[in-house]
Amino acid sequence: MKETVVSGIRPTGKLHLGNYFGAVTNFVKMQYDYNCYFFIADLHSLTTHPTPGDLHGYVKHVLVEYLACGINPEETTIYVQSDVPEVSELYLYLNMNAYLGELERSASFKDKIRSHPENVNAGLLTYPTLMAADILIHRATKVPVGKDQEQHLEMTRTFGNRFNRLYNADYFPESFAFNYSENLVKVPGLEGKGKMSKSDGDGNCIYLADSPEVIRKKVARAVSDSGPTEENQTKPEAIQNLFDLMKIVSTADTIEHFDNLYNKMQIRYGDLKKQLAEDMIIFNTPIRQRIEELSKDETYLRQVAKHGALKARESAQKTIREVRNLIGFKSF
Repeated sequence: MKETVVSGIRPTGKLHLGNYFGAVTNFVKMQYDYNCYFFIADLHSLTTHPTPGDLHGYVKHVLVEYLACGINPEETTIYVQSDVPEVSELYLYLNMNAYLGELERSASFKDKIRSHPENVNAGLLTYPTLMAADILIHRATKVPVGKDQEQHLEMTRTFGNRFNRLYNADYFPESFAFNYSENLVKVPGLEGKGKMSKSDGDGNCIYLADSPEVIRKKVARAVSDSGPTEENQTKPEAIQNLFDLMKIVSTADTIEHFDNLYNKMQIRYGDLKKQLAEDMIIFNTPIRQRIEELSKDETYLRQVAKHGALKARESAQKTIREVRNLIGFKSF
């Protein structure tokens, strides 16, 4: 039996190179080795109150980009969270045994109430129990998460073990953080520091759906400096970031060429940026074209979503039947 992997993404915007190399490439690889459930977390997104039109558009965009990147609906289960009502039912049961104090201690909840004090809703408070429901509904043991989500995963283990103790059953397995690749690729942004992130604005990101013209403009504006002041000097962060981006999309010969120019104090950042932009365009074009094709194929997208929902619900319904029996719900 293959181990079960669960991962979700909130439909909050387009995927960028950081998402692709930091997560999606691993999803594409692991779908052949594990029993994978990849879902679009539209229920989670309700904490920020998207409009109905925006929400559907965002969900569609994530579905299209997952498929365009190579996630195969025949090899894995791709589904929309709200298409599996059993998740909401398990969320309710877990909330009955989650305590106010432990929910309030969640680091992400503290961050949210500090940054958005006008929108402290119950969904934010119980975010960890909904995340736990997403994982436990398929009884997953592996969850690809970043450092910022490890506390939520610890809470998932707490809620699962608490259920097991309360109902005297060894039912929910423990789930742990999982990185498929030992060497995770960290993609820098264009603003000169830190990783590529939407929170720093569109100018910091190269999106998979960006046109060649947009990519050229963004890379041309990328932060650089006035150039090296001595041979073979250590590159400052902003310049190292440009070379790190080049390592992702350019050939070894190209990187070596510009590295030698830098070390000899002969570098022209305009030339480096033009080369970087063209290499990004070459990399992005097949994915962008696939995104454009899939976006027009409403019939296929509907089939993928329905097929994924059926597969996800088959797993989820089995869990809910067994959970209801353990709790003591009996039909007359």
